[in-house]
Amino acid sequence: MAGNPSELSDELSVTTEPTPVPDPESISVSPSSKTLNVGETQQITATVSPSGADQGVTYTSSNTSIATVTSSGKVTAVAAGSATITVKSKVKTTVKNTVSITVVDPAPSGGE
Repeated sequence: MAGNPSELSDELSVTTEPTPVPDPESISVSPSSKTLNVGETQQITATVSPSGADQGVTYTSSNTSIATVTSSGKVTAVAAGSATITVKSKVKTTVKNTVSITVVDPAPSGGE
């Protein structure tokens, strides 16, 4: 007989390559622009494409005296004016999109 049964093994070793994560190619934002009254808030939703790409993004305001934004994308209207919120991919900072924010100071209620 060829081979000695005591030398056989039932172990099998398999090496697999991890599935590569695609690089971010674009970011869609919602809403793309918004007018807010002083004191109001707006949540920005950002989606990185393609699906499977790292969804991590950062949010920055061009003018924090007009509108601030949290790390989760919540915008707060501070004073009348305009600001741009920039949403960038954390892993590929050249991939970005913007949200235009206009803040208005509503006329005081009451009579004239």
